[in-house]
Amino acid sequence: MDLNLSGKTALVIASSQGLGFAIAEQLVREGTNVMISGRDEEKLINKAAELESIGIGKIAFQKADITKTEDIKRLVSKTIEVFGNLHLLINNAGGPPAGSFEDLTDDDWQTSFELNLLSYVRIIREALPYLKQQGGKILNIASSSIKEPIPGLILSNTFRTGIVGLSKTLASELASHNILINTIAPGRIATDRVRHLDQFNANKQGVDLETVESTMKAAIPLKRYGTPEEFANVAVFLLSDANTYMTGSSFLVDGGMIKAI
Repeated sequence: MDLNLSGKTALVIASSQGLGFAIAEQLVREGTNVMISGRDEEKLINKAAELESIGIGKIAFQKADITKTEDIKRLVSKTIEVFGNLHLLINNAGGPPAGSFEDLTDDDWQTSFELNLLSYVRIIREALPYLKQQGGKILNIASSSIKEPIPGLILSNTFRTGIVGLSKTLASELASHNILINTIAPGRIATDRVRHLDQFNANKQGVDLETVESTMKAAIPLKRYGTPEEFANVAVFLLSDANTYMTGSSFLVDGGMIKAI
């Protein structure tokens, strides 16, 4: 199957590690030109070199804090300056802190809103004029909490669900411009974020990390955590020309963990 991604341009947000980097890597392997971004410039330099070693798609990077409008503007502008166009936008952001409702302050809520929902709104708004020029794809990374709230993650449960509402609404508004937009939701994928959450639960329960991981894996029909590569493969399919008729939908990559229909 020809995914027809060679020569296209992708902007991958928060892509110096984890799921964002895994998507960037798979896109590069398909010949896509990729702009990666993140807050840590040294990490971006190293990851850009790693991607360049693949030797297929071209790579650029831009330091950006996506809670800052001016950084978003610079990021999109740099993408156009380097590559001349934009076909694929992958929205991603670090997960909000764990905590129960009574643990969290107004500042916690405001910070998470700006990082995990408002940043997606701002990035799409800035990228849209370029996507409209030839059509394209937007993929919003959320969490399995869009289908089943995760205990102790009320911030994620709230704002990740907002991403689904955003994507569903924009699917209708952007269809006439040949722009498809979907949400992809990871379950227990083996990343630093998931390890951090497992350690949080281990500390809360007074058990070791291995105990929490074993319990979590037992609840997954496939009895293991997914890999970032497995997640990225689904993302790249949704971004490719293999997908021409799916928009406004949400896709779980969770090994069957979520029981909701």
